[in-house]
Amino acid sequence: MSASTAVEAAAAAARAKKLNLDKATNFMRQYRDPQSRELKKLSANQFMEVWSHYDKDGNGYIEGTELDGFLREFVSSANATDVSPEAVSDAMLVELKQCFMEAYDDNQDGKIDIRELAQLLPMEENFLLLFRFDNPLESSVEFMKIWREYDIDGSGYIEADELKNFLRDLLKEAKKINDVSEDKLIEYTDTMLQVFDANKDGRLQLSEMAKLLPVKENFLCRQVFKGATKLTKDDIERVFSLYDRDNNGTIENEELRGFLKDLLELVKKDYDAQDLQDFEETILRGVDYNQDGKINRKELTMILLALAKHNQEEETSA
Repeated sequence: MSASTAVEAAAAAARAKKLNLDKATNFMRQYRDPQSRELKKLSANQFMEVWSHYDKDGNGYIEGTELDGFLREFVSSANATDVSPEAVSDAMLVELKQCFMEAYDDNQDGKIDIRELAQLLPMEENFLLLFRFDNPLESSVEFMKIWREYDIDGSGYIEADELKNFLRDLLKEAKKINDVSEDKLIEYTDTMLQVFDANKDGRLQLSEMAKLLPVKENFLCRQVFKGATKLTKDDIERVFSLYDRDNNGTIENEELRGFLKDLLELVKKDYDAQDLQDFEETILRGVDYNQDGKINRKELTMILLALAKHNQEEETSA
């Protein structure tokens, strides 16, 4: 090896070592432009690297000491000089966290979830569209219609190929064009599975898909159904019209499953299609007196009154 080649090799090794050192001391530094110090646009894979690095316990949130570490590194990485994350004092961190959470913690739970991080970090446009920030579903009835459409084999799960079809259609609808390569779609599908497949079985169950495709509001979470105030006829009518999308006077099929999905979410965080089916059978056994597999106004009233009573009893015993 010539002397010049040896010098070049040594310089390359030093650069690589410095990059690894930067990664070790401040993970966010590698994603900033060296000149402007602004964050570079992240690909789907890079976004997952950031998420996995800070969600150390893999529970789907950046919280507690994970959040402190992320904020320290996020801020200190903006410095042109290699400032240690510890340069952000505890007092500064408290103030920073307050401002940061006001801006990005949409659901005000004191932690950052994957969708909130996606709003914070600059990402390639197509990948960002998959999170549907400006276009949540109106209700769980819409969700159940989409679920039925893309669970092509009726397995009760959205498998990788079905998810890829869904993401392709989502991008087509959002951009009105079909300019996403197959390789990119596979990358997006893999990333979305990494993000939302909580039990790591390589497919999405109902509750996991519900996180990917959120509904604007679970109406049944409102205070009126928590027993705080007396249920009125108007409250019941509002719920009925929310789920009776075709206005035929009964809640049935996807309307019924949308309502039951919202009801199930109040008591169970992780659920699949089988849980929903079992729940449907239990509820209908209790209130569907005419056994037509549908819910009318009277039957809905019984369910909502039972829900309010149950929540009131829970609050009283707490």
